[in-house]
Amino acid sequence: MEKIRLQKYMALCGVASRRECEKIISEGRVIVNGIKVTEQGLSIDPGRDKILVNGKSLSEPEKFTYIMFNKPAGVVTTSKDQFGRKCVSDYFSHLQERVYPVGRLDYDTEGLLVMTNDGEFTYKLTHPAHEIGKTYIVKTDGEPSDDDIEKLRNGIDIDGDGRLTSKAYVERLTKNSLKIIIHEGRNRQIRKMCQCIGYPVIKLKRTAIGKLNLDVKKGEWRYLEKADINKIF
Repeated sequence: MEKIRLQKYMALCGVASRRECEKIISEGRVIVNGIKVTEQGLSIDPGRDKILVNGKSLSEPEKFTYIMFNKPAGVVTTSKDQFGRKCVSDYFSHLQERVYPVGRLDYDTEGLLVMTNDGEFTYKLTHPAHEIGKTYIVKTDGEPSDDDIEKLRNGIDIDGDGRLTSKAYVERLTKNSLKIIIHEGRNRQIRKMCQCIGYPVIKLKRTAIGKLNLDVKKGEWRYLEKADINKIF
């Protein structure tokens, strides 16, 4: 392998997303050839340089695995939970490869979650610059008016800091259910958007990422193929 930027190589090795790898470097948790590295952009030679992350040698890049998972409600999108709740990692503990969720779905949200060990893929999928649409079916407590729906489309200050959400696609499906497509990943964004117009979410399900549509039953998963990955981007 030719010289490559440290954070990119860490991501290729499955340490974390490239953005998270940059954070790990800045925190001084990476040592290259016995020297602590905190600056971004260092180029390394994987065949010659010795790299330690959190005191452990960096392994060669893994065989990448990509999975579509239909996360049930009542499951935490983490590897471990301090309260003993079921985690998404519990569904994949039998796999030889260790896979991680790309982004998050909150505890009460169900639907499409992508799992992988490819940090570079995670970076591309979660970075706002790529504007990958995420489709949700939302059931609200009550019937939003046309004016309420227009507010969702045009942007709402969901955190009280003056930042409006980006423009969203919103379609009414029934009196109290909506199809919403967003290109952001702010914390609990859909729930906060609906709360702001006075109609709290009763049920929330993610059904697509890009043009990749959820096609497995709740609690089940399947491997993604190259054609599936192309649908996302």
